[in-house]
Amino acid sequence: MRHIFTLLRNLLKSTNFWKQNYVFLREFKYFWGIALCAVIFSFLAAIFEGATIAIINSFLQALTNPEKPVVNTGFTWIDEWVFGAKASAEDRLASLGILVILLSWLRSLFSYLGPMYAKLTDAFFADRMRKSMFEQLISLSLSYYSQTRSGDLINCLNNEIATIQRGFGAVSAFMIRGSTLLVYIVAMFLISWQLSITSLILFGMLSVMISSFIVRVREASFPVSQAGADFTSSGIELISAMRTIQTSCTENFERYRFYAVSERVKAALFRLNKAVDLIRPLAEAISVTIVISVIILGFDFLVASGSLRPSSLLTFMFVLFRMMPLVEQVNGLRVELGSYGGSIDKIKQILKTEDKVYLKNGNVEFEKLQHSIEFINVSFSYTEQQTTLQDINLSIKCGETTALVGTSGAGKTTLADLIPRLYDPTQGMILVDGIDMRNLDIDSLRRKMAIVSQDTFIFNASVRDNITYGLENIEEDRLRLVALQANALEFILEMPEGFETKLGDRGVRLSGGQRQRIAIARAILRNPDILILDEATSALDSVTERLIQESLEELAKGCTVIAIAHRLSTIVSANKIVVLEKGRIMEQGSYQELIDQRGALWKYHQVQNSEMTN
Repeated sequence: MRHIFTLLRNLLKSTNFWKQNYVFLREFKYFWGIALCAVIFSFLAAIFEGATIAIINSFLQALTNPEKPVVNTGFTWIDEWVFGAKASAEDRLASLGILVILLSWLRSLFSYLGPMYAKLTDAFFADRMRKSMFEQLISLSLSYYSQTRSGDLINCLNNEIATIQRGFGAVSAFMIRGSTLLVYIVAMFLISWQLSITSLILFGMLSVMISSFIVRVREASFPVSQAGADFTSSGIELISAMRTIQTSCTENFERYRFYAVSERVKAALFRLNKAVDLIRPLAEAISVTIVISVIILGFDFLVASGSLRPSSLLTFMFVLFRMMPLVEQVNGLRVELGSYGGSIDKIKQILKTEDKVYLKNGNVEFEKLQHSIEFINVSFSYTEQQTTLQDINLSIKCGETTALVGTSGAGKTTLADLIPRLYDPTQGMILVDGIDMRNLDIDSLRRKMAIVSQDTFIFNASVRDNITYGLENIEEDRLRLVALQANALEFILEMPEGFETKLGDRGVRLSGGQRQRIAIARAILRNPDILILDEATSALDSVTERLIQESLEELAKGCTVIAIAHRLSTIVSANKIVVLEKGRIMEQGSYQELIDQRGALWKYHQVQNSEMTN
């Protein structure tokens, strides 16, 4: 069975269909057995449907004209045991009736198993799509997120995948009904090829007409997907900015913006539904017209001339009436599948790899910084139009503190972000103990690092979970010690549930200083070799800043520290000061050396001293 699946996969791989839908079809390798069961059971249901029709035809013949011989199949044992060729009329009618009942029950069994396994396949498919989306998002460079709205990504994770799941359900239903429809068509040809050709021509014309509607539906689906993404982004921004909105008295302004986005969603959905809802009643009316026309033609020309038995026409009518709702459903499913075009395109755009930046992982295990981190002619740009860092040559020695100073936008944070490989240089290279950083295993490098920034992210979890984030089996004594070293133990124990207190979305229950101390406790627990401080004490009052500074000094013991400074007073004792201007290093040296040079650092020193005096 596995070989059959591999053969089918290789066959699909050679087609344009595989290329266009590879991001979806590749997921079937995780649950191909369940998908195959769905196909087999659906096909068996269709086969037994056809067999039931064949027996019903014989049953009606035995009922309406019991003296005439049954159908001669050419297989003696089938004619005798199935159709009762040698039995009396009464026995033949009874045995055929029992056979119809038996086949109907078997058809019902497989009609249950087919959709059940199809829905199970549907659930597995949605699960794999969510996991594939996660793996894609987790592996992308941060540059992707700087150019993509978070609302678009959340909309894809939630709404678009749910839409794709419904679409996959529609594909399953299309497969089930399509196989049954195919059996009906075969049965119709066995009864009367003339009526079958007439029916297929008329239903084919209906199908062509519906195809033109499908194009309109597909085009209408793209604005729906985009409007949904805009609405999700607007909702996230509204909730995140609620404090600013209320303090700025901009409720009416935000109401106008939110209502406008909601109106766009409503309008896009209306245009889509208007195209979708027109098709079903139109197709139903045309289908009824076709069926009645075929029956009248069959009676007037075939039954009247004796070329078709009345029992065969009754069976043909039975098949045609059973087939008519299937045709309507298949056409409806075709239209429904067209409406998922926008969602499919969104998912494919995110999951495709050709247009995205990935950090290639190295295979050299990083254990500990022994000598230095060297920037050699490093340049970096987020976009082709603007360079953020230019020709950076810098040595960060092991065990020393290197401070980065400069105005906003000078490139301090970008330079620091290159060290944990959040980005790779556009030009030049970064050497860690003489090894190109790109050859190092990323995880082994980052495990030896800790970052404390001005924008500390606190998870909507307990204090314990936030401090031990990513670590397991942390003893209570160790947890309390790092909280004490971070000057956080006192306020943690004052909280209602201590270390088990939930901190709310983004740590809403904490002050800025408390969030920083939680982050420092988290960093201390990791026992880092390299520590990056990104303006960790900015925007804090003097008392809190002193507490944070004491915690950072505890954290920095034995570390190689890269500190982005807002207040020069926090980096006076740094081994090296690096002053950046417009992405270039203007000067570097010890604090006193640069003050004596009366260059860029001296100017910052003068400005901050005058602010403190005033």
